[in-house]
Amino acid sequence: MKLTVLGASGGVGRQLVTHALADGHEVTAALRSPEKLAERHERLTVVRADALDVASVRKVVDGADAVLSGIGQAGRHDPLRPASTSARAVVDAMAATGVRRLLVVSAGPLNRAGAGQPVLTRKVFGPLLWVVLREVYADLERMEAVLRGSGLDWTSVRPPRLLDKPGRGRYRRAVEAGPAGATIARADVARAMLDFVADPQTYGRAVGISN
Repeated sequence: MKLTVLGASGGVGRQLVTHALADGHEVTAALRSPEKLAERHERLTVVRADALDVASVRKVVDGADAVLSGIGQAGRHDPLRPASTSARAVVDAMAATGVRRLLVVSAGPLNRAGAGQPVLTRKVFGPLLWVVLREVYADLERMEAVLRGSGLDWTSVRPPRLLDKPGRGRYRRAVEAGPAGATIARADVARAMLDFVADPQTYGRAVGISN
């Protein structure tokens, strides 16, 4: 498949590029600073693009079979609201180019009902994280609202705390529930997103994942 990865220099974005190439896909890696991505491959095209600008995004998604986004806030406060702003740009660009499959990274605490999660996570850690990271999660909620109204075949992947460690190559998943565990390696988030590309059970759904 031809895949476009937005935010390709980020923690999950880099893993998406590496895993997609290992799976044999053709990858367009889009990022504002192409020099930040050192990886080179005959099936990899690295392009400069602004994920918050619809005209810029349109150029990199045109002709793709699926778009995978690792865009999100780098810190607790970001006036650009990158998750929701990029979602609007991507949805508009995909509508203009006829591309339908979109997968994004969200966060486990958006499962406010706590379905499929341990009691301690549901009643203690989840509410506490909302107090500390309210702006981050509010931006992700806006992003998911954009997706739900888009008419696209979208999937929002909701991991718990992300770790920079070797992936296990496996993960737990729960559609419109979870994540069941407290952590997951970024490599396994990428693995899940790529696995979900052709999985219709994840279309139009938020999926909790964890190790």
